[in-house]
Amino acid sequence: MFDFPLNKKIILFDGVCNLCNTAVQFVIQHDTKDVFRFVALQSELGQEILKHIGINPKNIDSIILYEPGVAYYYKSSAAIQIARSLGGFLHFGTVFRIIPTAIRNQLYDYIAKNRYKWYGKKESCMIPTPELKTKFL
Repeated sequence: MFDFPLNKKIILFDGVCNLCNTAVQFVIQHDTKDVFRFVALQSELGQEILKHIGINPKNIDSIILYEPGVAYYYKSSAAIQIARSLGGFLHFGTVFRIIPTAIRNQLYDYIAKNRYKWYGKKESCMIPTPELKTKFL
């Protein structure tokens, strides 16, 4: 298995989804503590991580937050944990924890199911700029 950078949380995302890429750019801009690293679900490493944590890659159309050696979160729980880690005004996003996970995930699944139709899809995963390359594994 890959040696992950110490004290970093790994966000696995759909590398061809425009909505997902926008979310990654948002996290990068607000990650003032340099907490996150990013991996496309479609990449070899993304597939290895899914296998390692026991998630079938065919059933995933979600963002996944993986904290090596600690835990992993997916769907709305991943989004809430990411907001929590970003802190600042984004920490208020954790208020959605009061909504039962099943209900949050129904909304999440609806958006995930329609994301390509609403936001479009790239032909291939995004290539990070040289200054952002260290953020991607």
